[in-house]
Amino acid sequence: MTLKFLLEKEFKQLARNKIMLALTGFFPLMVILVMPWAATMDIKNIRLTVVDNDRSPLSEEFVDKLAHSTYFRLVGTCPSYREGIEAVEVGEADMVLEIPDDFEKSLTNTGSVPVQVSVNAVNSMLGSMAQSYITTFCREFSQDLQAANPDTAGTPTVQMTSISKFNPTMDYKYTMIPALIMISLLVLCGYLSALNIVVEKEQGTIEQLNVTPISRTSFVFAKLIPFWIIGFVSLTLGFFFAWLVYGLSPAGSLGWLYFFSALFIFAMTGFGLVISNKSSTMQQAVFVMFFFAMIFIMLSGLLTPVDSMPAWAQVISALCPTTYIVDALRNIYLKGSGFLDLLPDFIALATMLVVFNVWAVLSYKKSE
Repeated sequence: MTLKFLLEKEFKQLARNKIMLALTGFFPLMVILVMPWAATMDIKNIRLTVVDNDRSPLSEEFVDKLAHSTYFRLVGTCPSYREGIEAVEVGEADMVLEIPDDFEKSLTNTGSVPVQVSVNAVNSMLGSMAQSYITTFCREFSQDLQAANPDTAGTPTVQMTSISKFNPTMDYKYTMIPALIMISLLVLCGYLSALNIVVEKEQGTIEQLNVTPISRTSFVFAKLIPFWIIGFVSLTLGFFFAWLVYGLSPAGSLGWLYFFSALFIFAMTGFGLVISNKSSTMQQAVFVMFFFAMIFIMLSGLLTPVDSMPAWAQVISALCPTTYIVDALRNIYLKGSGFLDLLPDFIALATMLVVFNVWAVLSYKKSE
């Protein structure tokens, strides 16, 4: 019964806050409409797997030079194209380069040979840049061959046939929208929950609550549940606007989208409540949450793949809940991934959910 009255109090406070209610619907709309047009960034360390059907000295030279490029990282070779695509589907590689079995012969005799590149376009920015890099590399390789063999008739050229996986149109907005839904959840669930208890402190009502027989767990849950509801409303509106404005529907299960988003919502509201418990003023809570939000967003893979970041940034990224929700939303939306494909994301988000919410309960001191 205690929790019931606390929730009644919280919802009445929310109902009186017209700005917060407006933000719940307006903020996801503006994020979906405006932010997908954000600028792209340079991409490095693109994970490449090679299917060398020719296994000739020239094909080995081609692969060796590609592996030593600053933009590509050779993660392995596969005996067949099917196995190479499987490496992309499970997230072990970003692109597959297939060299035909007559690579050296055709290049020597005719001066031209096609190679096939299949790119994972779940991150369309990475896919677009990878295609551009490999095209430039093939042109430079052909020029080097011509310079090394000036008497050869014709100009040896390597032609490329590209296949973009999971995002055939290479539309960058499709990559951005699932990640931008994360930003709306981060702001509404993280920021608003971070201001919750500290508002009680500034208004003096926290002292009245502290002298009541309310348990810490009931108090914290009463503070969290309204923001869980706000998070799910915002999430649903984000999915709706993505479909209405861009025609983007998830390739995977809508249930898994809600499941992984729920883990993130629960984790971020708990994290925000920890900040609220530790802060003395609203200004302090806002600045602390802003500090963490900037780190969470910049290191989440929203704008640039985590693999392209320096090693130290990748370590910090592994501690950010946004990294895992961005990966989960993109893979479910564009690849149709299921639970087993996203098991690492589940483990990370579930762990953070437990840690942040237990911390939120323990950090609330009724003696304040």
